[in-house]
Amino acid sequence: QVQLVESGGGLVQPGGSLRLSCAASGIIFTVYRMGWYRQAPGKQRESVASISNTGMTTYADSVKGRFTISRDNAKNMVYLQMNSLKPEDTAVYYCRSSTTTRDYWGQGTQVTVSS
Repeated sequence: QVQLVESGGGLVQPGGSLRLSCAASGIIFTVYRMGWYRQAPGKQRESVASISNTGMTTYADSVKGRFTISRDNAKNMVYLQMNSLKPEDTAVYYCRSSTTTRDYWGQGTQVTVSS
C-alpha cells in the first residue's frame, strides 16, 4: 500500500520559515520524481517544486529563491524548506510521487501565513 504522509505545516508570521516533510512508503522511492503542490481556497492546485530521481530540481517562479526542495533516498523522505513566507503562500501543501505510469498524492498539510 502506497502512503505519502506530509507534516510540518502550521501558522507562521510573514517573513517566517517552515519545513515540510513527506514520508513515502510502499514505493521504490529512488525511481520516483517527487513534488510539492499547493492549493489555496478557490484556486486550482499548482506545482511548487519538484525533484527528479537524479536530484534535478524545478521551482515555480513565485517561490524561486525562497523555497528549497530536497530528498533523502535513504529515508524515503522529501522536504520543502520555505523561507521568507508571504501571506500568498497560504494553502494546503501536497506531496506527490510520480513516474510515467504511477501517480500518488498525500493528504496535504495546511500552511497559513498571517500576522
